[in-house]
Amino acid sequence: MQQRTLGRTNRPVSVVGLGTWQLGADWGEVTESDAREVLEASAEAGVTFYDTADVYGDGRSEQLVGAFVAAHPDAGFTVATKMGRREEQVPANYVEANFRAWLDRSRRNLGVDTIDLVQLHCPPSAVIDDDATYDVLDRLVEEQVIAAYGVSVETADQALSAIARPHVASIQIILNAFRMKPLDAVLPAAEAAGVGIIARVPLASGLLSGKYDLDTTFAADDHRTYNRDGSAFDVGETFSGVDYATGVEAAQEFTQLVKDSGLDVTPAQAAIAWAWQLAGVSTVIPGARNVAQAQSNAAAGDVVQLPPPLLTAVADLYDRKIRAQVHDRW
Repeated sequence: MQQRTLGRTNRPVSVVGLGTWQLGADWGEVTESDAREVLEASAEAGVTFYDTADVYGDGRSEQLVGAFVAAHPDAGFTVATKMGRREEQVPANYVEANFRAWLDRSRRNLGVDTIDLVQLHCPPSAVIDDDATYDVLDRLVEEQVIAAYGVSVETADQALSAIARPHVASIQIILNAFRMKPLDAVLPAAEAAGVGIIARVPLASGLLSGKYDLDTTFAADDHRTYNRDGSAFDVGETFSGVDYATGVEAAQEFTQLVKDSGLDVTPAQAAIAWAWQLAGVSTVIPGARNVAQAQSNAAAGDVVQLPPPLLTAVADLYDRKIRAQVHDRW
């Protein structure tokens, strides 16, 4: 597993991390035993970066990750959590008292005094643009409540606003072969500023695994069922905002491109490698619901550089079938 430095945290992290939304909620049932096995399998495969949030299963994901890390005190893990979605996402709620309450709860869940990295969890643009937001976060760093902070964003404009702040350590953003807008300005700006990029949703909610077809169904409590219209949260978080039928068709073509490349990798591994091999990306955080997925995803961290003809073909696929749906929305 290759390593990179996570922006201004100066921490080395695996280029493939683990997103733990699946271990909390919204992806169908995952038992506590299964969650522990996923975490262990990831670590054995070289994963050192774990991303969670206080709202994933109302703290369940944080608790599982915290217990796992405590059982491996010398492993050099970095844990990032997120805050800001325990209340209505309006600017008035992003105040110091709430920050402290949310972080105290996350510290209890994680079992730590100082959180490695906290990220604002896709707040309104007004919060990202407000000097007061960073004044509070700077105080929390000074008090060692958090070691560093970043912002998880929905849009490229939000990312660019946060990158301009002198103490923002990282940006988390949707980035995959079906969401390429961050390549235009966000990645170059982050690289120039020394801000880490955490690429989330690298498989477009599983589309890029090539395993879905038009008849595939998902559990009722899976966001890929209930959030296709964006009624629960930003629709861009579900299948990267791509219409499901279009996504399935494009994913089938992506799968064929990977096969034709001659690489001995799965479509999912190629998609993850595509993301982490971009200049400016620190780590990519696919989720996993079982050991096999965790092992396969982590193996993408050792994939050889994708060949230029494949990269060109993937860019062409995006331009032909995906760009019109998503590029100017986020």
